[in-house]
Amino acid sequence: MSIKINNKHGNINIDDQVIASLSGISAMECYGIVGMSSKSATDGFFELLKKENITKGVKVITKDNKLIIDLYVVLQYGIKISTVAENIISKVKYTVEKYSQLEVNSVNVHVQGVRVQ
Repeated sequence: MSIKINNKHGNINIDDQVIASLSGISAMECYGIVGMSSKSATDGFFELLKKENITKGVKVITKDNKLIIDLYVVLQYGIKISTVAENIISKVKYTVEKYSQLEVNSVNVHVQGVRVQ
């Protein structure tokens, strides 16, 4: 699905994959994150995604031209999970709103695991 913006000069269509890429890249810049995980982690097994598949760890939902972004992440062992999650939320929200001019309703961080580096 894509987001449609109409203005006096024409129409703009932004695909959800673009929002997912922005979200994944900005999340990976945060301290304490090891990588993105696939959305289908079950029974404690998760797959750490490579940079070219970063959008598979992001789910974007559009409701009334507002975005809901779900991030599935793997964090570094020994760091405070809540602090890293708050940093990810604020960074992703700021980046997506800055570059897309769309309102982000919520950013949800799903910690799929921790990894010792």
